[in-house]
Amino acid sequence: MLTFFLVSGGSLWLLAEFVLSLLEKMQSQELLRILRLPELGDLGQFFRSLSATSLLSVGALAALVAYWVTHRPKALQPPCDLQRQSEEVEDGGGARRSVIGGSPQLLTHYYDDARTMYQVFRRGLSISGNGPCLGFRKPEQPYQWLSYQEVANRAESLGSGLLHHQRKMCTDQFIGVFAQNRPEWIIAELACYTYSMVVVPLYDTLGPGAIHYIIKTADICIVIVDKPQKAMLLLGHVERKETPGLKLIILMDPFEDDLKERGQKCGVEIKSMQEVEDYGRENHHAPVPPRPEDLSIVCFTSGTTGNPKGAMLTHGNVVADFSGFLKVTESQWAPTCADVHFSYLPLAHMFERMVQSVVYCHGGRVGFFQGDIRLLSDDMKALRPTIFPVVPRLLNRMYDKIFYQADTSLKRWLLEFAARRKQAEVRSGIIRNDSVWDELFFNKIQASLGGRVRMIVTGAAPASPAVLGFLRAALGCQVYEGYGQTECTAGCTFTTPGDWTSGHVGAPLPCNHIKLVDVEELNYWTSKGEGEICVKGPNVFKGYLKDEDRTKEALDSDGWLHTGDIGKWLPEGTLKIIDRKKHIFKLAQGEYIAPEKIENIYIRSEPVAQVYVHGDSLKAFLVGIVVPDPEIMPSWAQKRGIEGAYEELCTSKELKKAILDDMVTLGKQSGLYSFEQVKAIHIHSDMFSVQNGLLTPTLKAKRPELRAYFKKQIEELYSISM
Repeated sequence: MLTFFLVSGGSLWLLAEFVLSLLEKMQSQELLRILRLPELGDLGQFFRSLSATSLLSVGALAALVAYWVTHRPKALQPPCDLQRQSEEVEDGGGARRSVIGGSPQLLTHYYDDARTMYQVFRRGLSISGNGPCLGFRKPEQPYQWLSYQEVANRAESLGSGLLHHQRKMCTDQFIGVFAQNRPEWIIAELACYTYSMVVVPLYDTLGPGAIHYIIKTADICIVIVDKPQKAMLLLGHVERKETPGLKLIILMDPFEDDLKERGQKCGVEIKSMQEVEDYGRENHHAPVPPRPEDLSIVCFTSGTTGNPKGAMLTHGNVVADFSGFLKVTESQWAPTCADVHFSYLPLAHMFERMVQSVVYCHGGRVGFFQGDIRLLSDDMKALRPTIFPVVPRLLNRMYDKIFYQADTSLKRWLLEFAARRKQAEVRSGIIRNDSVWDELFFNKIQASLGGRVRMIVTGAAPASPAVLGFLRAALGCQVYEGYGQTECTAGCTFTTPGDWTSGHVGAPLPCNHIKLVDVEELNYWTSKGEGEICVKGPNVFKGYLKDEDRTKEALDSDGWLHTGDIGKWLPEGTLKIIDRKKHIFKLAQGEYIAPEKIENIYIRSEPVAQVYVHGDSLKAFLVGIVVPDPEIMPSWAQKRGIEGAYEELCTSKELKKAILDDMVTLGKQSGLYSFEQVKAIHIHSDMFSVQNGLLTPTLKAKRPELRAYFKKQIEELYSISM
């Protein structure tokens, strides 16, 4: 009885208490007579014989049942049979497609009036009624908004100003944008789209060498930057004759005259964005919109080795990808002008850009963070977003912080109990944030994200099933996981609404087919439903800019993109990522090793925040670098009788052994072979980060940099363990 009331919501709980209090006042004989249920003909006499308290109790009980029947939470209805989420393509060589939509044709667009990124924005302008579009804020201030028409007007003015300096409107004209997420980034992008020019994002973590490589490779003569420091960096390249083609730098922020003087000395004009917009407003050019097959962006992937690769994506590529996302989610989630997106993930990467495209297409709003990752929670509370894209690392930190704050065994037990109750609802298809468990435990968690989030999308790296399962319950909103890469625009698989299981990345999007191919060296065979993931469809890129060799490595003659990831088809037609073909190496005894698979297992160790697994073809075993979680590890160590502050514990041999033992135990439970287990680890106290050059902007490990950074420690681990 108690469990029934609790899971039925807070209001029902109060009504139940009222009924119970009335029942307690009833005479036991009357209660027994009610429970015996009189014959139908005796009902009138039966009710007349009851006391006023008993009649009130029966009425309240009837009201309780009626309330539950009319207000009980409803399960989401999946858009397809969850036991058959994809099907084989006829004569497709084992390729599979989405069953959503029913058409054998791959989806190229969702709306007839939105087939290019220019049209996408114009559609948003039209249906929003010139509503708010781009938001920004200053410290401790509310968000300020630019309207759709203001953004469109500024984009036309900036684009017209760019044409004065460049004098050509075509998809051979590349414009660099070197800035943090902010409204001017989007205005610069839309300016390019308005006049059929191509955006080339630049970002800090590429490093100076990669930036000058991109400017030179893409023949960029105009770069729009946010801060004077970035202009100084670019001028340094020109002075060293590394980027002689750069002729104009446009700044979003104010700058001093000495910057302009330095630019003049090396033949580069320095202008403010306002100055270029003012000129363009006075010398306006009519828009020259692009076609779907025209290039929209060249997205240089930072990668983990060698020079960055410039993935060429057309307007049609981007539109097809987000159209696939819309098709999958249309039965449960309809974007509207009321939707608000929180932008903090780098705009230089396609995951963030794809989600934003969905928002603009429906006239929604995009609010930008202040630029300081430490103020994300403050920004979210001020913005109150409804759409929140994340990377798994952020979900992991959120999960760890929640359980860290449950600092007693009783609090932790209650939190886990509440999560299990809500997870049971999630498994039955019920997603809500108004249960009694939300009121007692999860409302504060939801409020930390602004209190209005109705969709979370995670991608860019594998997500922990335990973390996803918990947060789907705790956050009370739809949490989707996708898989893809820049070369297929952003995503190629996506969770099907209603399938809230974890451990897979969903079924193919309706805009692409997916097939697996044999990987002989890793012993993966399509006959067993395993192999390298290959993607084909209108969301697949056109190749790498001026790099035929690497284009041929990625795209085969039939147009299939070879991702380098290893997947496995599950019985429901969903895809599970099980390994990675890239970064594999042999140990001295000839065994192949895929370090990222091992790292994804070890990262589940409670005290471990980050781990890097290293191997060498001249060595017979693996070693690892481990960064403990500063919030979790001290209490974890204390439970094992190991005392000390975080920095002190990181030097403890006893703690190192305890962490290694825990990692090895996890490895055994996950089926790692003995040669896949690390034999020694080094504890490092500082996190790998984008800022220190050890992670890419999408938070993937930069393996060559990690290997070089920890060269001394790796050599010591091998010398001690020999």
